[in-house]
Amino acid sequence: MKQMSIGWVYSHSGYTRFMSETAFWILTALAAGRRHGYAVLSDVEGLSEGRVKLRVTTLYASLDRLQREGRIRSAGDEVVDGRARRYYEILDVGRDELTAEADRLAARAAVAVANVTHGRPVQPFPAVSMATA
Repeated sequence: MKQMSIGWVYSHSGYTRFMSETAFWILTALAAGRRHGYAVLSDVEGLSEGRVKLRVTTLYASLDRLQREGRIRSAGDEVVDGRARRYYEILDVGRDELTAEADRLAARAAVAVANVTHGRPVQPFPAVSMATA
């Protein structure tokens, strides 16, 4: 199955939302405020402590997709030192989805840490239903 940046995937507990790692890091960078493309590249690398290094082509394809999906928008252009810069900003939908994804990841991590620490199963986090997401 081809992974989209944000969508639905079926698992044993029903449909749940997922977000690609690329979308997650771009939205995380934009959550700090308006950024131009190369600043997003730098922020993603810094925020991920160097674990994620996006290629320029991946970045701009992802920015275009996130914009089409209504999660971000273009926030102006300017020329700096003879180079054009396009700025982007996160929209409320993108911020809400990023928050939901961060909560989902934190819940999953808590279950894993509890199992590793205590060596026994703990209550899993509740499944996200299509009606509430």
